Amino acid sequence: MKTRTIYILIAAVFLSGAALYLILHRPKAAQETATDTRTTEHAENSGREVELSETQYKTSGIQLGSFEKKNLSEVVHANGYTKLPPQNQADVSVFTGGLIRSIDVIEGEYVRRGQRLATLESPEFTRLQEAYFTSRSNLEFLTSEMERQKILAGEQVNARKTYEKTKADYETEKARFASLGKQLELMHIPASEQSISAVPVSAPISGYITAVNVKIGTNAEPGKPLFSIVDNSQMHVDLLVYEKDLYKVKEGQSVRFVLTNQDHSEIRGRIFSVGKAFENETKSVAVHADIINDRQMLIPGMYVNALIDVGANEVPALPSEAIVKAEGREFIFILEEDGDTHAHEEGGEEHTHGIHFRRVEVKTGVTQLGYTGVTLLQELPAEAKIVRSGAYYLQSHLLKTEGGGEHVH
Repeated sequence: MKTRTIYILIAAVFLSGAALYLILHRPKAAQETATDTRTTEHAENSGREVELSETQYKTSGIQLGSFEKKNLSEVVHANGYTKLPPQNQADVSVFTGGLIRSIDVIEGEYVRRGQRLATLESPEFTRLQEAYFTSRSNLEFLTSEMERQKILAGEQVNARKTYEKTKADYETEKARFASLGKQLELMHIPASEQSISAVPVSAPISGYITAVNVKIGTNAEPGKPLFSIVDNSQMHVDLLVYEKDLYKVKEGQSVRFVLTNQDHSEIRGRIFSVGKAFENETKSVAVHADIINDRQMLIPGMYVNALIDVGANEVPALPSEAIVKAEGREFIFILEEDGDTHAHEEGGEEHTHGIHFRRVEVKTGVTQLGYTGVTLLQELPAEAKIVRSGAYYLQSHLLKTEGGGEHVH
């Protein structure tokens, strides 16, 4: 009986110890299981895939590419306008009045220097030619007379005074003849015997016609602009830099800017001059920059947002639209397959694979001019094709697929 009691006590102690062990170790196991579950879920969320058919891909507007190196840290922000130097702008007017007989150009047309823009008609041109030829005849006569009087004065046949008077008349007519010749040249009237009543109005520079201020039959007035021409080949930008940033800006620094209300196509320039006085009673100074790549159509007066590069810290960057936010994190998409369709047997049926994209988590940095600095949280192949445009389409397609209960890779 005593032995049986001892066995019962030993069994009770053993069961109590086993129960205590389970109580102490059970929460830790549950915690490890929860941690593993969250880790697995995080990996699945980051590595989700989207599959598009070839038709969906073609209509999605997706554009592929890679990272770009951008200076997104050491910059000075500035705003300004596109501007033309005065030598690349011209107003066309006439020296004398007349009627517009014909117009040969329209607004927006490109013209070359010396090209005829219109024809001006006036009886004044005929009178000017007449005066020119009369002066030329008088000058020829006075030239001969002066030589004759010089000889007679030397032989003391005539008084020296007569020779001096003839010489004075010669010099006066010579100056008048030169003046008339210059007037003919300025009015594009040929110095010929043929009478001219109409002359061309020519372009003083090459460029585009921006204004036509006359009509056929209009009475052109001297000094009043008939046409306006601009040559956009020498466009530059005038930027306003505030006093606090002025010490950072120097000649030769590169400038990046985009046009307001247009796409994110970046235009580059280089500073060639920094102003030496404040503009219009403000604490800003005008900074002038040449345009290096002007692939876009630029016209004077366009408003620009610009960044002046004052450092050289370049980082990998993508267009901001390539980055999507979901679940409190940031992602990009990369092309997982090249889009070639292939078939395989699965359950006795043939399946065709589409174009796959994989979502990759990233960390973003500074955003400037439509670009955002990106830091990868996992290594990607060097040849990886990144979705630069259309990332939000893929994200919405992913959410739609999950919401519909379909399987997501």
